Amino acid sequence: MKKNVLIVGVIVTLILLLDQIIKIYVKTNFEPSLGANSGTPVIGDWFVMEYIENQGMAFGTTFGHSIWHKLALSIFRIIAIGLICYYWFKQAKLDAPRGFLICLGLVLAGATGNLIDSMFYDFIFPIDPCLPWNHLDPETLGCTEPMRNQGFLLGNVVDMFKFHAYWPQWMPWLGGKEVFPAIWNLADASISVGVIVIFIRQRKYFPRNKSEQSTAEDTSLNKDIKSESESN
Repeated sequence: MKKNVLIVGVIVTLILLLDQIIKIYVKTNFEPSLGANSGTPVIGDWFVMEYIENQGMAFGTTFGHSIWHKLALSIFRIIAIGLICYYWFKQAKLDAPRGFLICLGLVLAGATGNLIDSMFYDFIFPIDPCLPWNHLDPETLGCTEPMRNQGFLLGNVVDMFKFHAYWPQWMPWLGGKEVFPAIWNLADASISVGVIVIFIRQRKYFPRNKSEQSTAEDTSLNKDIKSESESN
């Protein structure tokens, strides 16, 4: 268990550090994107960095714009993080597969990364009243509309990565539209990777019967033995 705690702890710490470094760099060096289809290329023209903020959940999904909506979302994140930690240690004591524990760690890192934005960014960075994501109505573009509530647990989440990829024109309904229009951050990606891998490998992580569980445990044991023999 100690080894799993160390491995997952290092992964979570690295993701959190990199997530916050990227967000702070973007906030201090990039101009806000106000709807123009532009961005700074990362890999060719199809993967770019485009600075926006959102008051909601992963990938800019909104939950509402009142103070109670924002507080509810932040409190939900705190509760979810606590439950993930509890579940992680419970599974670690039961010798759950390391891959499963790493996936839970990815989800934990992502949820924590976005929570940090909401907790502290309103105190660290100045708030521009002319940016639409700082208004109660995010569709507004002026400087005089009612400002969003500010303070602890009320900050925006910073997003910056975007795919400029489009479906072929010949495809019905989807032709010419963006494959993935949302702008996201490393924390969102960490959550998504963790959930997707758990879904793909659910038969290994959640064996339906004792025979499958025994097979999974034998496979894990053989790998550990092989790893130890190679290290010796």
